Amino acid sequence: MPSPAERVAAALEAVPRTGFLPPGQRAHAERDEPLSIGHGQTNSQPTTVRQTLELLAVSPGDRVLDVGSGSGWTTALLAHLTGPTGEVTGVERVPALVTFGAANLAPLGMPWARVERSLPGTLGWPARAPYDRILVSAQAAQLPAELVDQLAASGVLVIPVAGRMLRVRADDDGPAVEEHGWYRFVPLVADPPVESGGAQPV
Repeated sequence: MPSPAERVAAALEAVPRTGFLPPGQRAHAERDEPLSIGHGQTNSQPTTVRQTLELLAVSPGDRVLDVGSGSGWTTALLAHLTGPTGEVTGVERVPALVTFGAANLAPLGMPWARVERSLPGTLGWPARAPYDRILVSAQAAQLPAELVDQLAASGVLVIPVAGRMLRVRADDDGPAVEEHGWYRFVPLVADPPVESGGAQPV
């Protein structure tokens, strides 16, 4: 059976970064650096994507949550790793990027993957929980209990927290946390809850 690293390498070959970048950035797709996708967000450095996906160790058939899906690239990579027996939900807070990511994903013919707009005041996508794997592509100030609570038994969350990449496994005695190096990401932000009678942010 292929190792997680071999499976991730195959996914990166099968789902090129180029198709998930704005036209003006596509010539730079081979650069090993973050690239702007607008709205203050980036398409992550390929080395970072590879490392986080290896830590996540997705298996065929897994139910996966992709928080901060941005251009949809990680959502597509995760869908390749789960295969059609799995399910991948990408969640993004910027409406224009929800549209962009969904449009990038559509031509790949992966109906088991989709991109949703995040709900005000909510991290993740509790409606489809629990998840076998959760990937977060934005930095939190501290480990969000709300995302840990969306893990299945023995599920794994990979998330940058205060500059460190954490691999969190849901155990019976509570989350088991490992640290895996220093990283820089855009901040993890949840839209505030909608006030009663107020308008939902757009």
